[in-house]
Amino acid sequence: MKFKAELRNIRTFSKLVAALSALDKVVWVRLEAKAVRFVVIPDRGSQVWSLFSRDFFFDPDTFALQSKNVDNAIDLEVTLASLQRALRSALNSTDAVLKLTKRDDVPVLSMTIHTMTNPRGLGAFGFGPISTTGAGGGNAVNNRFRESTFGSTYDDGSGGVGGGGAGREESLEFLAKSEREKVVLQDMPVRVMKAEAMKAIMEPVVPESDVNIELPPLMQLKAISDRFTKLAAHTTSGGSGSLGLAPAGFSTATGSGGGGGANSAGGSGTGPKLEISANMYGMLRLRLMTDTLSVETVWNDLENPVMNEDMLTMPLEEHPSTRYREAGPDKFATVRVDGRDWSRVLSVGRLEGARVIACVIDSTALVLHVYVSRPDEPDDIEDTNTITYYISSYST
Repeated sequence: MKFKAELRNIRTFSKLVAALSALDKVVWVRLEAKAVRFVVIPDRGSQVWSLFSRDFFFDPDTFALQSKNVDNAIDLEVTLASLQRALRSALNSTDAVLKLTKRDDVPVLSMTIHTMTNPRGLGAFGFGPISTTGAGGGNAVNNRFRESTFGSTYDDGSGGVGGGGAGREESLEFLAKSEREKVVLQDMPVRVMKAEAMKAIMEPVVPESDVNIELPPLMQLKAISDRFTKLAAHTTSGGSGSLGLAPAGFSTATGSGGGGGANSAGGSGTGPKLEISANMYGMLRLRLMTDTLSVETVWNDLENPVMNEDMLTMPLEEHPSTRYREAGPDKFATVRVDGRDWSRVLSVGRLEGARVIACVIDSTALVLHVYVSRPDEPDDIEDTNTITYYISSYST
């Protein structure tokens, strides 16, 4: 079993891991020849199934993958905190290489990070005064090299400034030597999963969506949702008990071969419930209702994406979204979500340029499809990278 590759888009990778770690402590990673998958299934809360092309996170020229599995895939269980810590160390690196290896017979993902550092005494930009101080406290050598964003000069100590000479060459050589390479090694213990166990883990089965709508900026939606959740916490007691809500859930088929036994990162217990409604006329409504208050925020003129008929299991005219459109703007599909879990889901809004389509199945579930484009090729529509969230609805 072999895996080694140089990392790409480390900043985006780090933000993805941060979003996943908001939901649970571990992630299942499936490495394939052309793709990489991330799966998070906490004991309680929303599930995440994501698919990225290999070239999104790994340099294709250095990518090496070898496995005894039939599909030449490697399945790993990784602790999100250790992966997040390693990626944070690599944010300003010149290059970072990820490798599957062993330390004392324990499988680890080892990240080798190369960075350039400057010695103490130079400025933050790698330049500053250079002088040699004599034993008496005076300057034994007055010549010094100064470098700035406007070019470089050499001071010969007499007040005049020259543009060349041996002193300048020596100073340039000093600066070149002063910038040294620093190598950081980050080892992340992992569990190699059996292919049979991973195949037993299946995505949630949900009905066809009633309403499909593109969400507003997620960080804006998160700020308002968090405000509603805090407001509910101040006006109700006993959390969800005062609202009398119970999870409706959705059908899932899961195996026993993973880290789903870890507790949800957000802690135990449920929080205040938020009502999310949408119609096929570009309207999204976020509402909080308790025994003592009712408050809502409405977005208008959002896009209802056109359905891809080739992907449907039924004719478009028979699809639930068509019936909702024909019913007019007063016909809404509604789900009720846990406010705290919803806030953790919306953490994915940290990814720049992500487009989010919400599929609302009335009173059953909310499915979010997050489409992430490559930072270096944001307009490449052929490169489809998706993060899918499955959020169960609570019913009264």
